[in-house]
Amino acid sequence: MRELPLGLSIAVAALGVVLVAVLDRWRLGSGVIGLSFCLAAAMRLSLPARQAGLLVVRSRGVDAAVLLTLGFGLVVLANTIPTSS
Repeated sequence: MRELPLGLSIAVAALGVVLVAVLDRWRLGSGVIGLSFCLAAAMRLSLPARQAGLLVVRSRGVDAAVLLTLGFGLVVLANTIPTSS
């Protein structure tokens, strides 16, 4: 139960990898992977350290800032690269 937040984040990221690798939907898959980082940040901010499990690396603010920066950056990057048509 303690590692449920990390497992949920990994499951959402794995869905994004499947979208990219199997279904060839790289823009959607990259967005889903970015959202998994944002989900991890939200869980890190809302859960106590004891329940956040392996999402706890440093202080709450640093963990959330790094995860939100990575997640938001990946979502923005996925949406700003033009399609090749």
